[in-house]
Amino acid sequence: MFSLKAQENGVTENDTVRFSPQDSMIISELSPADMSQMTHAVPTPFKPAPMRAVIYSAVFPGMGQIYNRKYWKLPLVYGGFMGFAYAISWNHKNYKDYSDAYYYVVKDDPDNPESWSNNWVSFVPAGRDPAEYIRDTNFRSRLKNGKDFYRRYRDLSIILTLGWYLICVADAYVDAQLFDFDISDDLSLRVEPVLQPQTAYNSRLYGISCSIKF
Repeated sequence: MFSLKAQENGVTENDTVRFSPQDSMIISELSPADMSQMTHAVPTPFKPAPMRAVIYSAVFPGMGQIYNRKYWKLPLVYGGFMGFAYAISWNHKNYKDYSDAYYYVVKDDPDNPESWSNNWVSFVPAGRDPAEYIRDTNFRSRLKNGKDFYRRYRDLSIILTLGWYLICVADAYVDAQLFDFDISDDLSLRVEPVLQPQTAYNSRLYGISCSIKF
């Protein structure tokens, strides 16, 4: 790239350093290029934003857990919703059956068996005459109680589903808030027996004490 000539006893006119135009261009252009390659930006560790996790979870349940990279919670989230959905469906079906049976057993004409609805006749025990039950107040009361029972648990299942939804949203927020929370390795559980001596008012008691050391 450059040439250097020298002698032992003096400097001659040939003792010069010559840079070619190509060398000058490389020197002037390497500095910013090398700096950009040598000073690599340190990747910022992932830190979820709590409000973003809340919004994601509120828009679509489970998305907040995905955003927080807590994928193992997805079976719990969707398993809970599937269980509550089944409870709502099952209780609503039974409520409709009892509600229709009670409605028609009151509406049907006792003197016209041909017009009787199968909605309440299907609740009559096998081998028994429906004519014995159409005027039976206890039979009507059982249908009404069944209607009220399943309606109450259907509504309760809906409320619990809403509560599970809010729990999932809160879980996404807490996970994002405590994502980089440092937990010390010095965590131990100590279990030891406890003896309470006998007194004038209490008998001797034996037990177990559990303590967690942080």
